[in-house]
Amino acid sequence: MAKQKALALSELVQDQAVRVVLDGVPIAVVLDGQGEVHAIGDTCTHGEISLSEGFVEGDTLECWAHGSAFSLRTGAPLNLPAYEPVPVYAVDIENDDVYIDPTVTKEIAS
Repeated sequence: MAKQKALALSELVQDQAVRVVLDGVPIAVVLDGQGEVHAIGDTCTHGEISLSEGFVEGDTLECWAHGSAFSLRTGAPLNLPAYEPVPVYAVDIENDDVYIDPTVTKEIAS
């Protein structure tokens, strides 16, 4: 499967997450304070909660339910109660549209 248009860049608000579903895969898309667009799995690995309903701070997205924060760059949980990472997807911006391939996660060096 190839990358798909997720949404228009203009639909993103800085430091707020937007939920998109591509091929049944829920993804949280975030425009951070540096102007970079991130795409991570939208489901908290601790409580099956939509991360896009959470809070963006710097390069993290915090689950509103139990406070686990995930790195927008690596998907790694930064605090408990979550201990499993969420997937991170490559983002391409073309003609002011955000494209994501929901079948390919980025390889993150540990």
